[in-house]
Amino acid sequence: MSLFGALDTAISGLSSQSSAFGNIGDNIANSQTTGFKRVDTSFLDYLTTSTQTDNQPGAVVAVPQYVNTVQGTIAQTDNPLALAISGQGFFAVSQAAGSSATGPVLSPQPYYTRAGDFQLDKNGYLVNSAGDYLNGWLAQGNGTIDTNTLAPIQISESQYKPVASSNVTLSANLPPAGNPSPTNPAVQAPITSNVSVYDAQGQSHQLTLSFTSAGAGSNDWSLTVTDDLGNTIGTGTLTFGADGTLASVTQGGTTVSAAGAAGSLTLNTVYPAAGGGTQSIALNLGTIGGTGGLTQFAGSGYALHGISQDGVPPGNFSSITMQTNGDVVVNYDNGQTRTIAQVPLTTFAAPDALQRQDGADFTATIGSGPALTQAAGSNGAGTLVTSSIEQSNVDIANEFSQLIVAQQAYSANAKTVTTADAMLQATLDMVR
Repeated sequence: MSLFGALDTAISGLSSQSSAFGNIGDNIANSQTTGFKRVDTSFLDYLTTSTQTDNQPGAVVAVPQYVNTVQGTIAQTDNPLALAISGQGFFAVSQAAGSSATGPVLSPQPYYTRAGDFQLDKNGYLVNSAGDYLNGWLAQGNGTIDTNTLAPIQISESQYKPVASSNVTLSANLPPAGNPSPTNPAVQAPITSNVSVYDAQGQSHQLTLSFTSAGAGSNDWSLTVTDDLGNTIGTGTLTFGADGTLASVTQGGTTVSAAGAAGSLTLNTVYPAAGGGTQSIALNLGTIGGTGGLTQFAGSGYALHGISQDGVPPGNFSSITMQTNGDVVVNYDNGQTRTIAQVPLTTFAAPDALQRQDGADFTATIGSGPALTQAAGSNGAGTLVTSSIEQSNVDIANEFSQLIVAQQAYSANAKTVTTADAMLQATLDMVR
């Protein structure tokens, strides 16, 4: 009987609108949840009988429509570890399945999220507000990134190991007239430059470079290097060509004069070397015939253009910096940095088919396709925005509009139920 069919259809309408109302309520409740993706509602019509001469009422079913590809607003934050994704892709994360004496025990199930409000936990892991552990490509011992394996990113606050100086590079111009003594012009006074170097333990030592001209108008200079204890650790003779470029460097009976060859002195220090013996430092003075190191161009005085060395003192952990290419960089108070990991992005062919999980997380399904992990900004993956988070993609104004529609549709279906009930009552009254 069509009255009963109409009643059943109206009941399915009430149930469907209730489901739509639930999705709207979920969206509104999570309008401020970081990385939340809203759920819309579609309605499907199920038929019982439908021909050219007969149509029986069917039913309507509410089907969730996941909106995972719509970008939420990116908002800046004062959290330097926060990351937002502009475009497609998800962060690969892990959930804790338990704990042990050495740290969390993580679930083998891969999870994905857009919630990038990461912070350090007590064990140094990067976790978001849902407690998810951020996975990334970790740096190997030689500093290269291993892009074959995803693993939770853990920050170590250990010290930066010192690096002993092995090279000192000098760039300067010596005056063609030498450096006559102010009190006795017949005597050449030395010209000095100082540079600090580091030994294997990171201790700082000051070396003094003393240049003495062979006389006014001469192209020859002697170079003596002494350490902070007064020891002479290297000597040599420098000769400049008529064009003012370095022509030769002589040390210990060996002369380097070939054009383009490196002009350098070996400094044998008394500082212990990491591998045993004493530390040796190369003093780089430029190339023969070049202008990048020592020169003897026109000028009345000594002009130091630059002096540097490659040693590094020990350093303490200072802070962490997230880069737009996904690099996780540890900063030290000695001015050094170290990249310990890179945050990639994971994309899917059909991200709207991902399965929702707690904490604004998702898991892959057959419908979503396999997870494809690549560097940010490549192969269709979005880009990273540092010190920012992606807000919920819920539009409150739109949800309120849908709320009104769902309310009116629910009321209309309820009216159908009451009308069908009245008609059934009238039918029953006919037989009394």
